[in-house]
Amino acid sequence: QVQLVESGGGLVQAGGSLRLSCAASGRTFSTNAMGWFRQAPGKEREFVATINWSGGYTVYADSVKGRFTISRDNAKNTVSLQMNSLKREDTAVYTCAARTTRWTSAYKAQYDYWGQGTQVTVSS
Repeated sequence: QVQLVESGGGLVQAGGSLRLSCAASGRTFSTNAMGWFRQAPGKEREFVATINWSGGYTVYADSVKGRFTISRDNAKNTVSLQMNSLKREDTAVYTCAARTTRWTSAYKAQYDYWGQGTQVTVSS
């Protein structure tokens, strides 16, 4: 089992930055690929970013590429999402997720564990 707890969400103006963190506990974190997803009101959950077990490979959704950065610290069992140049359309509940494999995926169905999510609201 893996337990995931997100933090760092909040209200920010357009153009601003936020850093989300996800703390993992349970089975060995360093063998899990991790991902961030988001869900806006009335929309389906969508992929944001993913990182492999070592942190050496990352994939981003086109909508956040160049603005968001995913990273991990296996010594601290955390994965982070640095979000810069935020836009109103980035408003959503952001959730981190873990796979039981080392390799990245952009498909939510391939993730086995999910956190509760943290709200990010971007105002104009």
